[in-house]
Amino acid sequence: MKAEDEALEPMKLGHLLKILLEVVVVSCMVIADAHADIFMFTDDSGTPHISDVRSDPRYRLFSHTEEQAGTRIDASQAVRSIDNANRESYSGEIRRAASLYHVDEQLLHAVIRAESGYRPNIVSSKGAVGLMQLMPETARRYNVTNSFDPAQNIHAGARYLSSLLVQFDNNIPLALAAYNAGEDNVRRYGGRIPPFPETMAYVPRVMDLYRRNMRMQR
Repeated sequence: MKAEDEALEPMKLGHLLKILLEVVVVSCMVIADAHADIFMFTDDSGTPHISDVRSDPRYRLFSHTEEQAGTRIDASQAVRSIDNANRESYSGEIRRAASLYHVDEQLLHAVIRAESGYRPNIVSSKGAVGLMQLMPETARRYNVTNSFDPAQNIHAGARYLSSLLVQFDNNIPLALAAYNAGEDNVRRYGGRIPPFPETMAYVPRVMDLYRRNMRMQR
């Protein structure tokens, strides 16, 4: 093996491990679908993008699995290992967004952990994108040009969450329910958490993460 090959080996190994981790995360999102397809492409910067939805023409089929029919698990529900390096790298932007839009920094961390596990390239089966899983209409509302861009995603998600907290009189569980299911659904059910299984699981999960974050901050 040449010296330059030896120097490149750790880089190749790290890149491979990153891809494998992304595949594991997306696999969690398609556990129970009848046809579990995983798509992948690597962009010009060398960053791998993995999804169970072919939302970009550059995606190519990476794997296909025939599974028993069941319930699809979205990105907001999937249990993911936390990439501590990513968490740390986004902490500054999360702190700035929290200050700008008057949202508790630890609440933003809880939402991001539940939504994406701090992985900016996640795309859910419903088309939600990035760290805070922005839906296309939310991205348009806040003039986001690239939902995969961490800064744009964090700021748009924080602005949206801030507006929901105002709408629901700073009731955090209702704001989270609206973030997950939409504010119209919260109003439709009389200002209560909508009885959707995903939302009823999502709200206590984020609240638990929020409480943990607050305890760690002390």
